[in-house]
Amino acid sequence: MVMKPGEVIHRFLVYGLLIIGSLIFILPLVWLLSTSLKGDMVLFDIPPKWIPDPFHWDNYKKAVQTFPFFRYTLNTVFITLMAMIGSLMSSSFIAYAFARLRWPGRDAWFIILLATMMLPSQVTMIPLFILFKELGWVNTYLPLIVPFFFGSAFYIFLVRQFFLTIPKEMSEAAKIDGCSEVYIWWRIFIPLSKPALATLGIFTFTLTWNDFLGPLIYLNNPQDFTLALGLRSFQQQFGTRWNVMMAASLLVMLPTIALFFSFQRYFIEGVTLTGVKG
Repeated sequence: MVMKPGEVIHRFLVYGLLIIGSLIFILPLVWLLSTSLKGDMVLFDIPPKWIPDPFHWDNYKKAVQTFPFFRYTLNTVFITLMAMIGSLMSSSFIAYAFARLRWPGRDAWFIILLATMMLPSQVTMIPLFILFKELGWVNTYLPLIVPFFFGSAFYIFLVRQFFLTIPKEMSEAAKIDGCSEVYIWWRIFIPLSKPALATLGIFTFTLTWNDFLGPLIYLNNPQDFTLALGLRSFQQQFGTRWNVMMAASLLVMLPTIALFFSFQRYFIEGVTLTGVKG
């Protein structure tokens, strides 16, 4: 099929803008990688060198040895995994109640739930800190984990929209067979909602893995620090060693990048299907 000249020009402009935009967004990451492989004396060369010569792979070894990298990694992995489990279980369970169950005031409560998304985190920061302090949870991981087990407005909305795309006939047939609502949620809706749950998991992982403010507020013991706090401590001590700093930053970023590219198909499918029906 031969395209018309107008279609060729349109595609050329669209693809050209996409390529230019991609290069602009990927440029900082390329510079981060380049800087992490440079020596101490070539960081500020004019003109700047994009390809290091030679490659200083020992910067990554220095970054790992300069602060308790593996200890902070284990702490971050533990918090992230617990947050993902809590977020997936609670948000999907509450979303099922809003999508499939009929109960008085359901729509009004859903509107109130969505309204909480308009509150910035700075508004609830002090009340939450006072609450956790009275509970004796300060300097523990509980303030960073427990809130995820009570659901999130955005995650509940995301999963609810996906649940609405599942035919009602499936749950009605399960009820005829004597299945409870919990069984239907766990054995039917959860297996069918992998794209939405994968999207939710990626959001939760990225939010928790890169969280700096939460650990900064609630954690005081250096042995309990996360990677985000570790990078901050590293910057305070070795702020002028940009090559080692970039190497440490890249090591912290790698899990997030790897997770996104591994589940990219589910992520795109989940975001697309959540807006099909409301």
